[in-house]
Amino acid sequence: MAFAQLTYRESLRDIETCLRAQRNKLYHIGIRSNVYRNTLSNANKIRDWRIYADFAQTLINTARKLYADEDFGVDLDQTVYALDSTTIDLCLSVFPWATFRQTKGAIKLHTLLDLRGNIPSFIHISDGKLHDVNVLDQLIPEPGVFYIMDRGYLDFERLYILSQCAAFYIIRAKSNLQFRRLYSHPVDKSTGLKCDQTIVKGFYTYRSYPEKLRRIKYYDVETEKMLVFLTNNFTLPALTIAAISMPMAS
Repeated sequence: MAFAQLTYRESLRDIETCLRAQRNKLYHIGIRSNVYRNTLSNANKIRDWRIYADFAQTLINTARKLYADEDFGVDLDQTVYALDSTTIDLCLSVFPWATFRQTKGAIKLHTLLDLRGNIPSFIHISDGKLHDVNVLDQLIPEPGVFYIMDRGYLDFERLYILSQCAAFYIIRAKSNLQFRRLYSHPVDKSTGLKCDQTIVKGFYTYRSYPEKLRRIKYYDVETEKMLVFLTNNFTLPALTIAAISMPMAS
């Protein structure tokens, strides 16, 4: 199975065919007989998946150290994570447990990506119906890091937990956001920045997030979109905040 992962095999038949093509060399990796699809299928069935999960975490920790100093386009010392999900369609007749819609099956792959090296540090697989924001309950916040998220993760009660854990977040704001502006900070509008404000939430949501927020509006000339970001970081320049968030906004 390690051979299959390293050589990008796509099926049990593909693994079997490739191994049989190099039959005379299999003894070098400890295989002393023909490999059959049934043998591979049975091995997958009885072997504990946690073996692969623990091994993957070991590889991830090693890879993150190798890319710790990689430049990802922003002058920032802290770790920056991007959190997003992908819906993977499945045939409902083959995977009846993958409930999504009445005639369609799917799962969601929720991934926390370290932007230095684009290395996944957290992966959660759920059914297709799980809303993205619920994955925040599965994360263990790391103090001092940045979490970049799209609007699907906008839940002020959960964001407040990140803030209380000394973690930073940058998230797209919804168009119907209710807030009150406290301060406006000067910006260079020639850079695409439109405003940099300190705000507080509206009356009904203030109890779930009783702290100030930073609201940054930025116009992206390439996509011709007006983007609004919310963050609990008040020290980074506004243009840096926008630059970090652009990959998630595109």
